[in-house]
Amino acid sequence: MSRLIVISNRVAVPKGGESGNQGGLAVALQAALREHGGLWFGWSGDTVESFTGNIHRHEGAGVTTATIDLEEQDIDEYYNGFANRTLWPLFHYRIDLTEFERDFAGGYARVNDRFADTVLPLVGEEDLVWVHDYHLIPLGRKLRERGVSNRIGFFLHTPWPPTRLLTALPSHRQLVESLFAYDVVGFHTADWLDSFHHYVTSMMGGTVDGETVTADGRSIRAIVAPIGIDTAEYEAAAESAEARFARDRMHMSATGRALVVGVDRLDYSKGLRERFLGYQRFLANHPDRRGLTSFLQIAPPSREKVDTYQAIRTDLDALSGSINGEYADIDWTPIRYVNRGYPREELAGIYRSARIALVTPLRDGMNLVAKEFVAAQDPTDPGVLVLSVFAGAAQQMTEAVLVNPYSAEEMADAIVTALAMPREERLRRWQALIEGVRREDVFWWCGLFLDALEAKTPELV
Repeated sequence: MSRLIVISNRVAVPKGGESGNQGGLAVALQAALREHGGLWFGWSGDTVESFTGNIHRHEGAGVTTATIDLEEQDIDEYYNGFANRTLWPLFHYRIDLTEFERDFAGGYARVNDRFADTVLPLVGEEDLVWVHDYHLIPLGRKLRERGVSNRIGFFLHTPWPPTRLLTALPSHRQLVESLFAYDVVGFHTADWLDSFHHYVTSMMGGTVDGETVTADGRSIRAIVAPIGIDTAEYEAAAESAEARFARDRMHMSATGRALVVGVDRLDYSKGLRERFLGYQRFLANHPDRRGLTSFLQIAPPSREKVDTYQAIRTDLDALSGSINGEYADIDWTPIRYVNRGYPREELAGIYRSARIALVTPLRDGMNLVAKEFVAAQDPTDPGVLVLSVFAGAAQQMTEAVLVNPYSAEEMADAIVTALAMPREERLRRWQALIEGVRREDVFWWCGLFLDALEAKTPELV
């Protein structure tokens, strides 16, 4: 098998073999690299006064990483700017929050050039190159311009927006043309792939023939490859001493109440405001159940230098305070809202102690929290997954209780349904869910994509 070069915006440098509180993508990529061997390249998260291109290497937990530092201007324009004020909201259907600035676009192009220049000497002749996510869409084209003829794949971890939204981006044609520098382009779901097909056929005069997509004389393979988790590792984490301690803490703090839990980055795409309002509606509609449930929302802050995210935090602080002020009693707080992250083992214990998980994003590429919750459950007495129909995971996890997160009434009804669900039904739903999570895990996802990338079909030569 060819060596694998993974390139992403950020690189999670493993420390002591522990995953810590890394996100799902970091855990998934580390698992893929341990399985296939290779190198993970990207931004270190640190800044320098002037870009040097110096590479910091690190080896640990079976993963070799190579990182570079960026200038403050790069971060402002490329990361906080084009990536997170332009592409992120646009790709999550929030055109009302999308900012179009020429400086942002210039910084995005400049950093992709810097990535290409710096990683170029690290790419061996037989290596497979796997580029990840919306930060680096142009990178394949930049590498081709520098003479790289290797097989290069791209995987998008967000939704792909409908054509009518994407065309609001001034450089939309150039952005999509960049994808045709890759050999394989992967999406989480058939919905996102269909949106890509529609743009290519309606805006570029391209054609679609099975997985082969052709435009402007170039053919690529575009596939559906829903990402999974390292299920076996997560199931083991749920049995760890750290998980048992976290579970005991939750049981003591809940004092016999049914625990409802949500775990999300602090982001408007996660539907946290709508979730709080749904829980508020549950309390309003079912006064007999007040004091019998406890809702824990864990929401570590992200992108704190972006004004929109500061506004989200302020809004949720006020809303949770308002709900607690209206419904709390001397011995009960309806919502516990925590702005910090927890290691995976502790989260696994929290998940196992929960009767219900609310995973209700307004729009999500996949959502690995849903899969982690399922993997963490007690096989003899599992909790219930309440999942947004707008999460990519909903297409795989049809045995969850599926809800429209925009409807507070539907959210409230789903909580009641989950609380009242008989053990037999909880077991039936969980068994179907865990079979899928085990079968389509991170290794399956990695193999599916890399098999496509390694395949040299006549259409792609």
